[in-house]
Amino acid sequence: MKIQKFEEIIAWQKAQELAVRIYRKFSELEDKTFKSQICRAAISISNNIAEGFDRKSDKEFSYFLYIGLGSNSEVKSMVYLANKLGYIQQDDQEELLGFSSEVAKVIRGLIKSIKINP
Repeated sequence: MKIQKFEEIIAWQKAQELAVRIYRKFSELEDKTFKSQICRAAISISNNIAEGFDRKSDKEFSYFLYIGLGSNSEVKSMVYLANKLGYIQQDDQEELLGFSSEVAKVIRGLIKSIKINP
């Protein structure tokens, strides 16, 4: 069955969940610059999946998926920094990094499937 809308894409669904987790984890953070940056990076993942899907060409879709992967890496980097700065505990870091890795895995799988089945 062919995907008809971006909301059906598992990578988009997982990226949305990651953004929700990031927002909830950092909602009370007083460092507004840090909070804004990590939240924007988290939102960017699912937004790029959606934007790429609606471009309707596999080449463009893949391009936006790679941008989403980059945003996911930015989130991961900031999660490490958040722990070092004392904004989150080690168990929070592990949970967010684990979910972020899951998001990356699904996006990479989607990229691979696009290349195999253009």
